[in-house]
Amino acid sequence: MDIFKLKEHGTNVKTEARAGFTTFLTMLYVVPVNAFILSQTGMPIEALITATALITIVATVFNGLWANTPIAMSTGMGLNAYFAFVLVGQSGMPWESALGIVFLSGVIFLVLSFTKFRTWVINSISEDLRRAISAGIGTFIAFVGLQQMGIVTHNDATLLSLGNLGDKNVLLGLFGLLVLICLYTWKIKGAFILAVLFTSVVAWVVGIAPAPSEIFSLPASISPIAMKFDVLSALKVAFIPAIITFFVTDLFDTLGTLAGVGFRAGLFKNGSRELERTLEADAAATVISPLFGVSTTTSFVESASGVEEGGRTGLTAIFTGLFFVLTLFMLPLFKAIPANAIYPVLVMVGVLMFSELRNINFHDKSVAIATFLIVIMMPLTYSITYGLAFGFIAYTITKVLKREFQDISTGVIFLFLISVMAFIIH
Repeated sequence: MDIFKLKEHGTNVKTEARAGFTTFLTMLYVVPVNAFILSQTGMPIEALITATALITIVATVFNGLWANTPIAMSTGMGLNAYFAFVLVGQSGMPWESALGIVFLSGVIFLVLSFTKFRTWVINSISEDLRRAISAGIGTFIAFVGLQQMGIVTHNDATLLSLGNLGDKNVLLGLFGLLVLICLYTWKIKGAFILAVLFTSVVAWVVGIAPAPSEIFSLPASISPIAMKFDVLSALKVAFIPAIITFFVTDLFDTLGTLAGVGFRAGLFKNGSRELERTLEADAAATVISPLFGVSTTTSFVESASGVEEGGRTGLTAIFTGLFFVLTLFMLPLFKAIPANAIYPVLVMVGVLMFSELRNINFHDKSVAIATFLIVIMMPLTYSITYGLAFGFIAYTITKVLKREFQDISTGVIFLFLISVMAFIIH
């Protein structure tokens, strides 16, 4: 175990195993939730369940070995919703082409992981705007969750209105959201997966959804979705904003997670090699994701639960990945989970991301205007890309009007031009 430098990090195998199991419990929801969301594109849910478990295992174990950090990785919440409901659902893009876009964004991320570009981009965007982006994505995926649950529905007169609260499935979604809020408020470990399972049991008992006849089975094949990504169809000018959206969102999400988890545990100091290697592992996992047939892989903030249990090295990540092997054999259980037991998770993830607003300096008019537009336009335009574009354009213009030219770096100008291009292409 010397390769993990356990003594140097003040930990041991037992602590790392306990931390890995804790991270596993808090992340277990990813397998059924991601599979269900991506299945809305027409991809078979059986293959998606297996693929989600496999990419989680491969990415997390690889990070543990390559970077020696307790960071677990899997398909990102938010980007999977963007993939399913915007690129494929709204735009009508074949899921094979959407996977091609994920692959291209991953290649760009991987190549730039060995340069100073990611540092340049991050340094070009103020910390306030980074938080605004997180909050904006939170509102977007929460809106998707509420819409899919039937709590928010289309209305010809007002565009949106409250759904039918007399519908048993809508009531199930509200019940699941209440259960999740209670468990999260009480700081119950594994609150997400426990809420999904409890809500599912209630649905099975009252007859809203059929109960599974068995719990375990052999893993389903991923052949229907593996290696099906279509890069050639994704090489179009019109898809540049989507590629940038995946790249930028994954970049921000990863750095935000590592800052929140790693720095809290004292893992990443002064641009340490561990941080660089974790970013490289994240980028490599994103390239591999479409090979398995799933959307962008990213570092998970749930890794914080393992860190709080004492996890300090890559051995924690390896234990987490190995525990996920169990999920490969739980296909009947995951398939039987009703949709409205899953969508409340999106709402709660949105709440957690939205909480970043509390740290934003709203006294700065440029930041206040840009933040508002990012947060409000992502759900209203049903696009992360356009939300970012509105925000970056407003920020740049406001800075010019205020003559605060010192805040307009080359990076800000670059993002401004990319944002303008997004609207021109549209």
